[in-house]
Amino acid sequence: MRKYVIGIDYGTDSCRALVVDSANGREVASAVCPYPRWKKGLYCDARGQRYRQHPLDYTESLETAVRGAVAAIPADSPGEICALAFDTTGSTPVLTDAAGTPLALLPRFAGEPDAMFVLWKDHTAIREAAEINAAARRSDTDYTRYSGGIYSAEWVWSKVLHILKTNPSVAEAAYAWIEHCDWMCALLTGNTRPEKVLRGRCAAGHKGLWHAEWGGWPPAEFLDGLRPGLGRFAQRMSSETHTAERYAGGLCGEWAARLGLPAGIPVAVGAIDAHIGAVGAGIRPGVLTRIMGTSTCDIVVCPAEKLGGAVRGICGQVDGSVLPGCVGMEAGQSAFGDVYAWFRDLLMWPVRELLPGRDDLSEEIIPRLGERAALVDPRESSVLALDWLNGRRTPDANPLLTGALTGLTLGTSAPMIFRALVEATAYGSRAIAERFTGEGVEIRSILAIGGIAVKSPFVMQTLSDVLGMPIRVVGYAQTCALGAAMCAAVAAGIHPTVGEAQAAMSVREYVDYVPDPERRAYYERQYERYAALGRFVEQQTNEQ
Repeated sequence: MRKYVIGIDYGTDSCRALVVDSANGREVASAVCPYPRWKKGLYCDARGQRYRQHPLDYTESLETAVRGAVAAIPADSPGEICALAFDTTGSTPVLTDAAGTPLALLPRFAGEPDAMFVLWKDHTAIREAAEINAAARRSDTDYTRYSGGIYSAEWVWSKVLHILKTNPSVAEAAYAWIEHCDWMCALLTGNTRPEKVLRGRCAAGHKGLWHAEWGGWPPAEFLDGLRPGLGRFAQRMSSETHTAERYAGGLCGEWAARLGLPAGIPVAVGAIDAHIGAVGAGIRPGVLTRIMGTSTCDIVVCPAEKLGGAVRGICGQVDGSVLPGCVGMEAGQSAFGDVYAWFRDLLMWPVRELLPGRDDLSEEIIPRLGERAALVDPRESSVLALDWLNGRRTPDANPLLTGALTGLTLGTSAPMIFRALVEATAYGSRAIAERFTGEGVEIRSILAIGGIAVKSPFVMQTLSDVLGMPIRVVGYAQTCALGAAMCAAVAAGIHPTVGEAQAAMSVREYVDYVPDPERRAYYERQYERYAALGRFVEQQTNEQ
């Protein structure tokens, strides 16, 4: 009998279950289920930058995806499902009661957005993030030191603090918080009590200010200085964290029945999707792995002894957050594919107004723009763009920053603007790579995964030209789910280490991009214009 493992990937819009042969990484079956409430746009307010997801979206989509994947296993491929593991977006926390139940699952909070999971891209906590940063500067210990020196509105303590300050009824009922990736493991192993939950090091270190240097979470006196009683939330969590290949427990009977899987099979500790996607892509020291979707995450690993100290302006550095034995470092852009989607939706406005029922045209706009933009000689266009449409994540987080377009003329076309937006996202990527190398982190090559990397040769060629480096695209759409499957295989004891799981299960399908020398020279000059525009916009923002 073959030994199958299931990798479960929770993205921004849907849950995907991937059944993999643990011997070679071969995909056996898969299924995807969109989140039904999220798909309807419920509980969100884009103008207020509020993005919330109901816990039932996660449990219902999990049942549908896992059962669908198991049902799709070919009849001539008999195998035994031995383990499962999760990755989720992050930081996507929720407030719970003393039993570890998300408050939105209680009748009194069933329709309350503040009782739901606060999605990674929710920016309602900008003020609270500023308060945390100011408190860290005043403290004898800078608890943001290993979070790039700037705590983000996208991360858990900012979001929790915001809800506690602005929603008294939810604040009164809240006993603890939990990240989405940790909740899934706790739920499926029947171990949801906050004090007993195994907390993943990935989310805790990158998003929760956890670090071994100060004994785990920030001390109660620091948190209570932000809001009286906030320190109790840290005291209700174990100060110990666990890496993603760790066995979290056996699949409980209730969820075994709901998923149609054997009770007691191992469930691995959860982690954030980008970090697990880097595992699936085959990350190793010296390789920058870019996970490219609505936003980007840039993941690098480095042996601790080769790291000079804290890297400024990134999304954290955590021992074991990606590969055991290495410090995992994260950076990224708050908007990447979302920049292109914004322009698509802008162009779709007259279509929706004048041609009702033709929303199908939306799917054709970006591919057609890419084709036409690729034909534009960048030297013949004066358009320059700034990619901060959803603020700047790294280097040096600032959610208040905005995007910009300059150099428009009466001769400017839609493909010219689209090309400038693609170039801007590439310039933002270059700023991240330069921050890593400027801080002494070695980058010898680049791996890219995700929908944009696979589907858009124009974007990838432009990125290679701007970075001046070859890029290898992993030609597999479900790399995050594959990385989760690798962790499941280690948790089950099928492979002894993550490295050995990678060696056995990695997909070796690649498309390579190399920089064009002429365009590279041109983009060297344009990058300086981009940086100057960024400085101007940032100065104007700071003066407002």
